[in-house]
Amino acid sequence: MESITPNSFLDFLGPEPERELILLAAIELYREGKLSLGKAAQLAGLSVREFLYELRRREIPINYTLEEAEEDVRLIEGLE
Repeated sequence: MESITPNSFLDFLGPEPERELILLAAIELYREGKLSLGKAAQLAGLSVREFLYELRRREIPINYTLEEAEEDVRLIEGLE
């Protein structure tokens, strides 16, 4: 088994390890349902659109319930 040293761990995180760690924490808190999409994006320092891109890039499903979808449909129908 390959051992991981602190330096190799930082290399794994890329050129901005602190930013990547914060993003990973925000993604995990969102995935666990502990943060909303907006709050997770805010924690990560991203717009909601950018955060959604990161979720898609990492193949993380969006937390979106049937009730939320129905509420969005009612909202959109009310705009017409």
